Amino acid sequence: MSSKPKALVSWSSGKDSAWSLHQVQTTGDLEVVGLLTTVTETFNRVAMHGVRRDLLQEQALCCDLPLREVHLPWPCSNADYEQRFSDALHDAISDGVEVIVFGDLFLEDIRNYREKQLKAVGLKGHYPLWGRDTHELAREMVAGGLRARLSCVDLKKLEANFAGRVFDNAFLRELPSLTDPCGENGEFHTFVYAAPCFSRTIDCRVGERVEREGFCFADILSPDP
Repeated sequence: MSSKPKALVSWSSGKDSAWSLHQVQTTGDLEVVGLLTTVTETFNRVAMHGVRRDLLQEQALCCDLPLREVHLPWPCSNADYEQRFSDALHDAISDGVEVIVFGDLFLEDIRNYREKQLKAVGLKGHYPLWGRDTHELAREMVAGGLRARLSCVDLKKLEANFAGRVFDNAFLRELPSLTDPCGENGEFHTFVYAAPCFSRTIDCRVGERVEREGFCFADILSPDP
C-alpha cells in the first residue's frame, strides 16, 4: 500500500498536462491514479482543444492510467460545468483521491478559480510547472522528447497556418515575439503524441482545418486504416 497522497492529473490532451504528469512521476511525491478530462458530448471531443475522444483514450493507454471523463453539454453554462466537475471531484474523493494536478503556468485568476472549486469539496491542488519561465520551459519540453501538434490557434494572435504544426524548436523560433511559447494566454492548444510519460508514440495525422468563432481548429486524426 502506498502512503503517498493519491492524485488525478487534470488532462487537457496538451503539452502542459503531459509535462506536469512527467514532473510528478519524476519527483514521486504523489501516487497518480488517473487522468481527469472534460469532453463535450455533442462533438465527442476534448473541451477547448477539440481533440477527438479516440485519441484522448489512446493517450490514457500510453500513460497506463485510467481516464475519468467529465461530459459537458453544448452549449455549456458555467453553472452546468461547475456542477458536473464538482460531481466528478466527489467521485474521485470516494476513491481516495486527495490532490488534483494542474498544468497552469502563471495565470493567477485561473489558479484562484481552481482553488475555490477544490476547497469547496475538500481537495488540494498541485501545480508542478507554476512560475516557470515559459521560454525555458518550452525548450525543456522539446529537449525532453515531448512532441505535440497544435490543435487550435487563436486567430487574433496567430495565423491559421500554425494550426496542425508540430510543437518543436522550429515552431518556437517562428512564433511572433509577443506570443507566449507555451500558449498560456490562450494563443494555441495542443495534442501531445509523444512524451516521457508515454510508453510509445501515438501515430496521428492532420486532417481538415476549420475556422470558427475566431479560432482555427486542426482536426488531428488517427492514421488511415
